[in-house]
Amino acid sequence: MDSIIVRGGKPLSGQIRIAGAKNAALALMPATLLSDEPLTLTNAPRLSDIKTMSQLLESLGCEVTSLQDGKVIALSSHNLTSTRADYEIVRKMRASNLVLGPLLAREHQATVSLPGGCAIGARPMDIHVTALEALGAEIELRDGYLHAVARGGLNGARVPLRFASVGATENVLMAATLAKGTTSIENAAREPEIVDLARCLRAMGAQIEGEGTATITVEGVDRLSAATHRVVSDRIELGTYMLAPVIAGGEVECLGGSVDLVRAFCERLDAAGVSVTETDAGLKVARRNGRPRGVDVATEPFPGFPTDLQAQMMAMLCTAEGDSVLEERIFENRFMHAPELVRMGASIDVQGGTARVSGVERLKGAPVMATDLRASVSLILAGLAAEGETRVNRVYHLDRGYENVEDKLGAVGADIERVRES
Repeated sequence: MDSIIVRGGKPLSGQIRIAGAKNAALALMPATLLSDEPLTLTNAPRLSDIKTMSQLLESLGCEVTSLQDGKVIALSSHNLTSTRADYEIVRKMRASNLVLGPLLAREHQATVSLPGGCAIGARPMDIHVTALEALGAEIELRDGYLHAVARGGLNGARVPLRFASVGATENVLMAATLAKGTTSIENAAREPEIVDLARCLRAMGAQIEGEGTATITVEGVDRLSAATHRVVSDRIELGTYMLAPVIAGGEVECLGGSVDLVRAFCERLDAAGVSVTETDAGLKVARRNGRPRGVDVATEPFPGFPTDLQAQMMAMLCTAEGDSVLEERIFENRFMHAPELVRMGASIDVQGGTARVSGVERLKGAPVMATDLRASVSLILAGLAAEGETRVNRVYHLDRGYENVEDKLGAVGADIERVRES
């Protein structure tokens, strides 16, 4: 099992290119199920989750071809052979549930295992089920599988979501493209990944309005056609690497970054005394004066502060001047990185969904254990600021969401290496 070793104390300087968004690509790939014509995705991230989604689609009869060293994914679903998403694949990744809506829309049936993924609290499927039932699907849970059928096809309807779930919005958005009539998704998620999916579906011939707002309207069409689409930049990778020079010192330009993707995050960085400058190629980040200041953070659905940047922000605040409060409002059980940061000398008190951080001047390197994807990278970031050596174990989580993290940080001056163990 691989580990990553970080030796802290090295200021960073240079450029980091931001990859295509994992969470966008994982929604875009199942869109191929809506059409018997090819879908080509460019600027694709090279991650283990992408391989898992490819395996799932191939199990349904899709053709998935990786081109240009994985940066281009060519998909074709002209000959589907199955509508069953098996547990052995689905258990590896929660986004596997995104085949449910497209299969129902095109094949009028689907059998999909309940999904797995990181252990960061319950993310119930009932929102997806209720939304698809509003379009006329009949869905029953048996033996750990959702058995769904749409007799005669799906029909457009008003779909109010009780929570602005990204996954549920994506599932019903894809399903509605081939439904008869008009669908109105209310309390829709507004994340950039939703906007990116809508743009791709529109390129395929879908009729969609309102993406990026709380109400998305879809007029169903008879069929979708071929398209080529560029995956939007990964706002979570962007935010992660923006924090690296704040923690380690120095200045880094994140190529492909945009303030629009991380505006609420940038507002918190500004309050902490961090300079974020837009350039022709992306965003340049550096501390303004010495250690950053403590700030309070509350995670919210987009356009609020992203829950997927909470762990990384905590790592930065561990060495900030003063106290900070982080409130996790999206997922329960998402402070599992806190005890590992405490092993490195951080002062953190977790009470339920709130973590109170008192900044210390310096962290100490230590062996730590990654518990989930974002926790993994938060410990690597903390290692950049720590005295001595930090060894982050169980980094298989990391490879689900970050491509070549040791190469990207190493290229801007970090002392970091991956140790491959038998």
